[in-house]
Order: sequence, then C-alpha cells, then structure tokens
Amino acid sequence: MIALAAAGFAAAGLCALYRVVRGPSLADRVIGVEVALVSLAGGIVIDATNRDSHTLLAIITVIALVGLAGTFAASRFLERDAGGAADRTTP
Repeated sequence: MIALAAAGFAAAGLCALYRVVRGPSLADRVIGVEVALVSLAGGIVIDATNRDSHTLLAIITVIALVGLAGTFAASRFLERDAGGAADRTTP
C-alpha cells in the first residue's frame, strides 16, 4: 500500500513539473509548483510513516510554509500586473 501511495505522489509530482515547464501562463506555473510541493510533502509523510519517525515533520512544515508564501507572492504579483494592464487600457 505504501508503494502505491508513493507511486501516486510521484505521478502527481511529474505531472506538476510538466505543467511548470510547459506553462503557458505564470498562474499555471505557480499552481504546478504548489502541486509539486504538496506531492513532495506527501512523499515525505509516506517516508516518515514507513520509518515511524517524527523528525521529518519539521521539514514538511517548512515545505508547506514556503509553498504558501510563494503562492501569496505570486498571486499579489499577478493581481498587480493584471490591475496595471487594465489601468493602462482605460481612457
């Protein structure tokens, strides 16, 4: 069962990396990075469960916080960029 879950997270991570590389927009790439980070965190949870270890939980927390901060930063950038483009086209 652990191998099946690991294969699922690996497949999700590969699909996310494909989306990061192919794009086409910045929002697609941000979502791809977020999905890749969630897949990585899931893989670490599987490894921690398999080892019966709690030491990797701090790493999972850091990955989640980095992903959250990156998503917030990218959304603010996209919002500002879209707002600026709308202001320039309005007479």
